[in-house]
Amino acid sequence: MPSFTIRRARVKDVPAIQSLIWPLVQQRILLGKDSAVLYGAVQEFRIAEDDRGRVIGCGALHVMWDDLAEVRTVAVDAEWRKQRVGHALLQRLEEDAVELGVNKLFCLTFEVPFFSGHGYSEVGEGLVGPDVVAELARSGDEGVAEFLDLARVKPNTLGNTRMLKVLESGPQAAPSRLG
Repeated sequence: MPSFTIRRARVKDVPAIQSLIWPLVQQRILLGKDSAVLYGAVQEFRIAEDDRGRVIGCGALHVMWDDLAEVRTVAVDAEWRKQRVGHALLQRLEEDAVELGVNKLFCLTFEVPFFSGHGYSEVGEGLVGPDVVAELARSGDEGVAEFLDLARVKPNTLGNTRMLKVLESGPQAAPSRLG
């Protein structure tokens, strides 16, 4: 099996991230992101890199509230699918969430079997209480708007599935205040 490593993204990786996600944007599997958005969020990304230094996968963890984060923009190069790159990226993002003290992860995905296999379950609305919804609604972030099903993105722009995983919390995890 070919080898790869997972590392924190760098600004020089943004063009490679764009190349990875572009086919999925064209298929309406992922939301497109402008370069400025990707550069602004580069610290949220992890990169899978092959032994030649080529970017072969990406994924991001976007913290939304004190114990809630979204797994975003998971993409793997077509040549590397079914070689556990997505698994490794997701595991690293979950480790990052625990390190940050986040214990609930959600995603909006078409890859239901993949996420189900990692302990995510399909959920409906009402993941956060009304006070948190009011705070989050002030965000200009389209992912937050889609999570909240705000009118500007309703109906669900992609038709994907909302999934949630509650992580085992470590000593650094904050107590839950979500409904």
